[in-house]
Amino acid sequence: MDSSLNIVTLCTGNVARSVMLAYMLTTLSEVNGERWQIRSAGTHVVEGSAMSGRTRDALLGIEELGHHRYNAHRSRQVSSDDVEWADIILASEASHVNYVRDKFAGASSKAVQIHQFVRYAPLDESFATQLVEVTSMDLDAQLDVLDPAGGDDATYRACALELWEMAQVFATVLGD
Repeated sequence: MDSSLNIVTLCTGNVARSVMLAYMLTTLSEVNGERWQIRSAGTHVVEGSAMSGRTRDALLGIEELGHHRYNAHRSRQVSSDDVEWADIILASEASHVNYVRDKFAGASSKAVQIHQFVRYAPLDESFATQLVEVTSMDLDAQLDVLDPAGGDDATYRACALELWEMAQVFATVLGD
């Protein structure tokens, strides 16, 4: 698949989950020859914060991610520009999807839980059909990617590995 896709990854503070997922999707896009553009953002952000050291360490622990300028990341609040630009908004939690749907007109057709998308998007359909299918489903908080904030290194590593698995499935679901 050689497709152009604008992706926003979304979590709460834009210092852990959305950042991890953005770097992972960037890597997969480069490796697979995709033309994905990726932005990460949060729903309740302290603007300009760096990712946490535990987030960076968790990313560095995944060899397949290669080398990125992790220290360059600065948190940012999701904006109307992000929502308009995005083809899909991959949210970490059901509450993030609800936030986007509540705050931005027309976003209901773009915002999904990452876990719900990789689990339920029909494999043999176009991206547009996959997105319609998943956005029409009821949100499921049991499919949330839990926030590692306040956790130890192992919690961040577990979160990163969960997201890495989902990122790879996402690339596979969109492939072909």
